[in-house]
Amino acid sequence: MSVSMAIFFWSLVILAYVVGPVALFWGWVRWVGRATLWTLTSVLSLIGFLLATASAILAIVSVAYARVHFFRYYDPVLMRIFRSGALLSMVGFAFAIGGVWRKNVLRWFAVASVVGTFAFWVLAAAGE
Repeated sequence: MSVSMAIFFWSLVILAYVVGPVALFWGWVRWVGRATLWTLTSVLSLIGFLLATASAILAIVSVAYARVHFFRYYDPVLMRIFRSGALLSMVGFAFAIGGVWRKNVLRWFAVASVVGTFAFWVLAAAGE
């Protein structure tokens, strides 16, 4: 493996397994702990953050399901799970970027969490 591919791979691993979960956890802690002013950018950040959370929940459920159900190589159900998770992350990224322009509670947590969940789906699909 070349050095650039190793750097890319380890960057994805850090994003998927460190940045994503930490951003989701601290984002929820911050959002629950503070009352927010409902502006357009805060709502966009919240929607992006919720989509990242949905993508993470899909990842957790699909990993748990894979422990009891054997997926064949390139199983169509597994491919739909990968596609759904990546799509949730990409749409969440669009909303999260829309919420970056003004200061709000979830501004950077939404971006970090959708990038982390998307990195997870890229790694999961690459492992197939």
